[in-house]
Amino acid sequence: MNGKKVLIIDDEVDLCLLLKNYLTRQQFEVVISHKLSDGLKEALDFVPDIIFLDNNLPDSQGWTKAGYLLEALPNASLYLISAYKSGNEAPKNPRVTVIEKPLSLKAIESLIS
Repeated sequence: MNGKKVLIIDDEVDLCLLLKNYLTRQQFEVVISHKLSDGLKEALDFVPDIIFLDNNLPDSQGWTKAGYLLEALPNASLYLISAYKSGNEAPKNPRVTVIEKPLSLKAIESLIS
């Protein structure tokens, strides 16, 4: 293991499995949540180094909790993902990067390396 932990909060099961498989092969420890409420609990328990946070989740808008996650996890990098990129909704913070769906594994690799 490279010692890095990744939390994926996204309701798209296929995307989560693809990311988890890829990241696991890269020696990351990966946890998945499909709802924001579960993901927030998992973030505090798991203490990830990297978080992939979808915006449109079944129980809320993920990006509304970006500030909370940045404050609760001061060493984490946050990647906000959405099918509709909107810089206006994203928090302005050097630890935050907005990425659009569909994601490519090459783009993910460049972000986390």
